[in-house]
Amino acid sequence: MIARLIHRASPKSSGPFIAVNCAALPEQLLESELFGHERGAFTGAQHGKPGQIELAAGGVLFLDEVGEMSSSAQAKLLRVLQEREFSRLGGTRPIKANVRIIAATNRELRQALKRGDFREDLYYRLHVFEIRLPPLRQRSEDVLPLSEAFLAELGRSFARPPAGITRDARQALLDYGWPGNVRELRNVLERAAIVCEGGLIAPEHLALSSDDLMTAPAESTNVKAVERQLIAQVLRECQGNKSQAARRLGLTRKQLYVRLRQYEMQL
Repeated sequence: MIARLIHRASPKSSGPFIAVNCAALPEQLLESELFGHERGAFTGAQHGKPGQIELAAGGVLFLDEVGEMSSSAQAKLLRVLQEREFSRLGGTRPIKANVRIIAATNRELRQALKRGDFREDLYYRLHVFEIRLPPLRQRSEDVLPLSEAFLAELGRSFARPPAGITRDARQALLDYGWPGNVRELRNVLERAAIVCEGGLIAPEHLALSSDDLMTAPAESTNVKAVERQLIAQVLRECQGNKSQAARRLGLTRKQLYVRLRQYEMQL
């Protein structure tokens, strides 16, 4: 999202924005994807193909997870940054690279430098202007606005009004540590929007790990008693329909039956 904002605010906004996930492609395929290839460059290369650097000409190329690049791809990318030109795989003709490159990584590249996993010269070429994005747990003021935006987006995809959030559920979102950052927040809200079945999202609809709560409860809680009470409540709301209750609780039917036996509740 930050890379797209930079693109939209830059003189290259009229050019393309192309994103490549370096971790999702094997070594040879990544090089072909970035630099393109000529016919016969490797087995199966029946036709020449431009790479993403060519296709991003006049715009922005976003390299996500750049720390996962192979040493060969790193060397070729360094040439692009230094010489502003490159060649397709199997080709000899130099091609000018008129593109802004933005790179992102969730790895600590300084440690990768020490291990020899990342080229030092490439690191300093990329490290011209660094933007550090703090984890969601360090910017709790973003949690609720992001939640509203995600629920509006989910409402459109479900073709229904966006789900509301109760006060207790909002507090639960703020108290959580979000180890999976924004992606985890969206996934939690998507599940909650499904299991609340068009009503308000309550704390029991949020699948949050108690290990990642940032604030401890004011007083001790009997977790089993709370879970038993929740299951009983959901079963009443579902009029005894165990399949529907299991879905709302985020459980399989088998897991629900295990808990019913464990709490000596009617099967």
